[in-house]
Amino acid sequence: MQLTARHQEYWSKNLRITGLLLALWFFVTFVLLYFARDLTFTFFGWPFSFWVAGQGALIIYCLIIWYYARYMNNLDKEYGVAEGEEA
Repeated sequence: MQLTARHQEYWSKNLRITGLLLALWFFVTFVLLYFARDLTFTFFGWPFSFWVAGQGALIIYCLIIWYYARYMNNLDKEYGVAEGEEA
């Protein structure tokens, strides 16, 4: 099946945002948390590295999901492929 130029543009935007958000996920999961173990001060009675791993990363993951859903809904509306409201 041959994709039109509009389909290819939609797909490239989809792949670009997915790649950027996966890079952010990788950075938070592996890079940031790897260096967080060197943070030795306490934060609310817990080691700061524990707080970053246990709370900060989860917040970032939720923000990534929220942003992707919002971005894709707007992109779907822009290209006319949005799902209709169900009553």
